[in-house]
Amino acid sequence: MARVFVYGTLKKGQPNYKHMINTAKGLAKFQGRGRTVEKYPLVIAGKYNIPYMLNIPGTGHHVAGEIYSVDDQMLQFLDEFEGCPDMYQRTLMRIEVVEWEGKGGAEGILECFVYSTATYPPEWVGLPYYDSYDASGKHGLSYVLRESR
Repeated sequence: MARVFVYGTLKKGQPNYKHMINTAKGLAKFQGRGRTVEKYPLVIAGKYNIPYMLNIPGTGHHVAGEIYSVDDQMLQFLDEFEGCPDMYQRTLMRIEVVEWEGKGGAEGILECFVYSTATYPPEWVGLPYYDSYDASGKHGLSYVLRESR
């Protein structure tokens, strides 16, 4: 099992969470909530209003998200879903545990896979930075589901 940190549309209550609980795509077990140890810019960009964490450590905010344990099948699905390695790149990042669900609770800092991007248009650096993503947040930028594009 691998640990994955999700910060965007794959979180609980967000438009693509359905994929995280679809066992036909593999297993993903919610472990808890966390935030990036380093600061990163989280932007909402492109014509589909997709959340992107730009791989610029030290800039932006400590980004909040959820920690999952996933099997190899789910990790492979997530790689395809996230357009890895072209749109997003899966890299290890240090995540501070904020809240842990299960027994044998983790605290402190974990290494988790995160889908961030180093391949983005330069003007994205000038977009507003968020510390947390919600598809129906005050930003007013409606996420466009893949099936609607």
